[in-house]
Amino acid sequence: MFKPFSNDTDTLNINGDALVIANDPARLSVSGDLTITRDKTGLATALALQKAVNAIVDALQSDAALPAKLAADPAKAASKTDNPFI
Repeated sequence: MFKPFSNDTDTLNINGDALVIANDPARLSVSGDLTITRDKTGLATALALQKAVNAIVDALQSDAALPAKLAADPAKAASKTDNPFI
């Protein structure tokens, strides 16, 4: 079962891999292109999306320490690497 914000390894795929929700303790990443058709397959797809969004909302609403705004990630230090093509 997908638990939003619980770790940084789980992903949730909806309708194969048409829509992917990648987990992270601080933020979720949603990517893909989901088509919901007007048939039973589309209903199943819409229900899966609804279940995912409801789980995300529940996780956010149940967090008593939820900040008003997430602090930005610290800037990553620039590093120099050798060009393997020269």
